[in-house]
Amino acid sequence: MPEGPVSCDQATAGVSLGQLACALLGEVLFAGGETPRGSEQTYLYAQWQPLAGADFVALLNQSLLSPQPRDANLARLARELALQPVETLAVVLALAGEEDAVMGQVIQHLQAPLPGSRPSLALLDTVLAPLLPHASVLWHLVSGQARALGLLHLLEHQRPLPEQLVGLPLPVLMALRGQRLPAPRLTEKLPLPTSILARVEREARALAREPGVLVLRGASGHETLAVAARIAQALGRQLHSVPADSDACKGLDIACRLTGGMPLFDFTATAAQECRLPCLPAYAGPVLVATGLDSRVVCDHAPMAQWILPAPGVDERERLWRQGLGDASLARVLARRYIQGSGRIAQLAQLARYRARAAGRDVVSETDVEQAAWELGAGAFTKLAQPVTERVSDEALVLAPALRQALEHLAWRCEYREDLTQDLGTALRARYQPGVRCLLTGPSGTGKTLAAAWLATRLRLPLYRVDLAAVVSKYIGETEKNLAELLAWAEHAGVILLFDEADALFGKRTDIKEANDRFANSQINYLLQRLECYAGIVVLTSNGRERFDAAFTRRLDKIIEFALPAPQERRALWLTHLGEAHGLSASQINQLAVLCDLAGGHIRNVVLDAAVLARQRGGAIDMRLITHALAAEYRKLGRQMPVELGS
Repeated sequence: MPEGPVSCDQATAGVSLGQLACALLGEVLFAGGETPRGSEQTYLYAQWQPLAGADFVALLNQSLLSPQPRDANLARLARELALQPVETLAVVLALAGEEDAVMGQVIQHLQAPLPGSRPSLALLDTVLAPLLPHASVLWHLVSGQARALGLLHLLEHQRPLPEQLVGLPLPVLMALRGQRLPAPRLTEKLPLPTSILARVEREARALAREPGVLVLRGASGHETLAVAARIAQALGRQLHSVPADSDACKGLDIACRLTGGMPLFDFTATAAQECRLPCLPAYAGPVLVATGLDSRVVCDHAPMAQWILPAPGVDERERLWRQGLGDASLARVLARRYIQGSGRIAQLAQLARYRARAAGRDVVSETDVEQAAWELGAGAFTKLAQPVTERVSDEALVLAPALRQALEHLAWRCEYREDLTQDLGTALRARYQPGVRCLLTGPSGTGKTLAAAWLATRLRLPLYRVDLAAVVSKYIGETEKNLAELLAWAEHAGVILLFDEADALFGKRTDIKEANDRFANSQINYLLQRLECYAGIVVLTSNGRERFDAAFTRRLDKIIEFALPAPQERRALWLTHLGEAHGLSASQINQLAVLCDLAGGHIRNVVLDAAVLARQRGGAIDMRLITHALAAEYRKLGRQMPVELGS
């Protein structure tokens, strides 16, 4: 509630803006000699009577020149924004309705039958008319500086203009009363690597000398917001963070002007592909934007500087892991394995500590971190990719020696990918990307998907199979959008992506005969370019490399051919699938390996079918059951079973 009634001496010495607002309302209600009724009118009468008939413009100028402490911010704002007296008093009346219930009831009574305790344009036109005798107060407010800068905003636009209510944006209201504005959603101080902190100081110095818009791009929103907080700290400013929509940003520039704060537009949690920055006409200081790697930020009113937060080097990652887990030897191993930023490392370390505590241990193990990596990725992108949780050991992967050596070489390439060009020539270092792209080709059932799972097991990284039906869309641009989101998430999460039957997505470009061909070719062009600059590990499988565009195969780091297994590999496949509890002799297994030219996937089907028959009979798998299952598998393939086995 505003201050108590003023005396005549106080009136000549200067009154508060709240008392002046009460007197203006009382002038409308009591100037004709009306008697106050009720507690609200009695209170208003006590405020109005000492100032009845006073020169309100002179009182306003005096109050703004020597403001009382509560009015200091509003007086400063009126001076800096060059507000007219009627605009300043309109702000005062709107402020009274926003923060004082008694004044809200008075306003509601004066503008009845219009609803609401905020003043309407009609009421302001009536109350402030003596201050502007030769012009319309209503049009002066609608077209004035206060509304143009967002200090006053109109509500209920569906109503006629006189019935529209006038309010103050929440950031302005809070700043006028010295309240803390919304800050970024940071729950703790995130440790940042030394290289990032050094860049923070440089960016802060640049913004201090040349205020502008700085866009911070990163895979981790937690890390990006932490960097924004460090820049604000270096500038000695408080961050004011609000969603960047038209309503939430109203008054933000004025609030920052009053508080010395700095706006932060936080797009880290939005899925929008384009983020448009609102104009802040009353603010001329630095502006920060936090967003993901692939979002497009549009700013029509100012140039933008960009800072893409890089993954820290291996030494800095080791320090971050050591800080998060307290284990120097484990930190050294994890720093090589996970090429990720400080935000992701902090999340993994926290979740790994929880996993260790849940298991009753005080020391975090590699398995805890590996489980944390799976849990952080679980559910994040299940609409486009599903986790492949099977762990495939070396013994479970039966391959020819040359093929196994090729897969071992692929695993080494993935392990050394970050600093592979460290001692090589400038031509290699100029365009090197740490990502690894591999194509596994060969007939169905030869172990391509199993090899991808083996690679993930070997590298101790999560594996996700891409759902091509969900990624590919008939709508123009949607496929590219889905793939961009998927790759950005995979880079951030540090997972391996598996594109099964990848030729459906990365097929050959065709001659343009109709409009659809043009869009299909442009889609393939985008996919090829995006995959080339991808920093993670991608495994693609297909039944034939001839189905891919020649430009695509150039962009691949490895192409590994999976041929049908030879008799020696087939024997090993039969043994690894049958296990120990079977009734086949060594000669029978040799016979199956020589006569049945089947791939590992088909052998798996035969053994499973025979196991069903063995369960039904209540015995072990024998040659008769294997022969029965083989006949069914050959019929499924449309081929004739070897006559030696049929007899």
